Amino acid sequence: MSAMIGVLVHDRHQGSFHRAARSSSGTDLRWSTYREPSQAPERLRDLVSDTTPDGLLVDQHAAGALRGQLPESLPLNIVAPTATELAMAIARMRARFPERHLASVDGFGQDELREVTDPLELAATAAPHPREASLEQIVEHHRKTLRDGGVAITSHPGAGEVLANDGPVVQIDLSPATIRAGLNELRLRADAARAEGMRFAAGVFQVRNGHDVESARAGMREILLRDDTLSGAWVEKHGRRGLVVFAHRALLERNTDGWQVVPALEDARIQLDIRAAAGFGIGASVTAGISLAERAVVRAEAEEHPCAFLVQDSGTIIGPIGGGYRRSRYTYRDHGAAVERLATEVGLSPTTLSRLAALEQEVHGRALTPSELAALLGITDPSGRRLIRKLQAADLVSAEGSAHSARRGRPTRLYRLRLTDTLGPLT
Repeated sequence: MSAMIGVLVHDRHQGSFHRAARSSSGTDLRWSTYREPSQAPERLRDLVSDTTPDGLLVDQHAAGALRGQLPESLPLNIVAPTATELAMAIARMRARFPERHLASVDGFGQDELREVTDPLELAATAAPHPREASLEQIVEHHRKTLRDGGVAITSHPGAGEVLANDGPVVQIDLSPATIRAGLNELRLRADAARAEGMRFAAGVFQVRNGHDVESARAGMREILLRDDTLSGAWVEKHGRRGLVVFAHRALLERNTDGWQVVPALEDARIQLDIRAAAGFGIGASVTAGISLAERAVVRAEAEEHPCAFLVQDSGTIIGPIGGGYRRSRYTYRDHGAAVERLATEVGLSPTTLSRLAALEQEVHGRALTPSELAALLGITDPSGRRLIRKLQAADLVSAEGSAHSARRGRPTRLYRLRLTDTLGPLT
C-alpha cells in the first residue's frame, strides 16, 4: 500500500521535487506550493482539508512559517540544503566572481559553515538564527557583505530577488538527491507510524455506582455506536457496569483527538445525566489490551471529574484525559490579529486562547471548577489554577459561586469562561 505524502515547497523548488519524486517508488504525492512563507499555513490547511496524509515533506522556510501549527502525530521531514549543495554554490561563486573572496551565507549555522568554507579557504559569515531568520534579517545580513565587496550565497528563495540590484548573488539549490533521501526517509517513517496505528487497542467505559446501571450502560452504548469516528469498532458489555470497545490504535486515537478528549463522557453527562469514566489500553494482544484498559479505568474513577487514562504496555501512562469535545468541533478559521493581540496581553499562546474559547461553547457557558477545567484541557490541577488566575486578571472569566465536592475540604470556586464576549463566537 502506497504512503500518501503531502509536499509543501516554494514554487522555485517545485521542479527539483518533481524530478526527485519520479525515481522514488511507494509514495502517492499530494502537492502544494507557496510564493511567500506567510502563505504556508493556508497551503497546509489545503493539504489536510480532505484526507490527512501519512507524512508531510516541507522545505525549511515553510517549516519556519508553520512552527506550532503542524499536527504532532503527523510524520514530518524538513528538506534543507546540505554541505554538498553549499560547496557547489561556492564553486559557482568562484567561477562567476573569481575576484571576490568574501561571502555571506544563510541557512547554515557558523560551525556548519566553517566545516565547508575552511577547507576551501573562503572567508564567510553565517546569518543569525539560520533556521528562524526572517527575510528582512537575511537581506540585511547579505547587504552588509555586499557593501564590503563580497557575494551573497542564499538558500532563501525570495532573498535573491530582493538583492538583485545590490550586488552578486548565488542561489543554493536543493538537489534531487537530497530531496529523494528526505522523501524515502519520510516514507519509511510513515509506514512505521501506520504499522503502530494498526496495533490492537481496547477502551473500557464504566458508569459510576448509584445509577440505574443497565439503563445507563445501554445509553452509553448508544452514544458509542452513534459516534462516526468509532465506525468499525466492536462494542460489548464488560463486567457489571461497563462496556469494552475493541479497535485498532489509530481508530481510538482519532476518536480521542490524539488522547486529548473523550467526547462520549461529555455526551453521557449532557444527554443521560450520568457520570462515567474510561480507560484505554494498548498491548501486544487482545487480553493485554483489555487488562491495561481495566487498570486505566480504575485510575480514572478515582478522579473527581469524568475523565480517562491511557496505559500502554511500554509503561507510558497518559491522563487525565478530559471529557470534552474534539478540538475541531469549534474553531477560529484563523487566529487573526484580535486573538494574537489578546494572547500577548494575557500571556498565553493564541492556540490556548482558541481552545478555551472552543471549550466555552462546548460546555454551553456552564461554570467550571479549576480542576474540571484542567481535566477538560488535559493539564494538571496546578496548571488549571494558574490558568484561571491569568484569565481572571484579564477579565476573561467571572466567579460564579462555589461547588461542594464529595471529598472533604472547603467548597471549590466556580468560574464561567467569558472569552467569546471579547473574541466573538467560533464557527
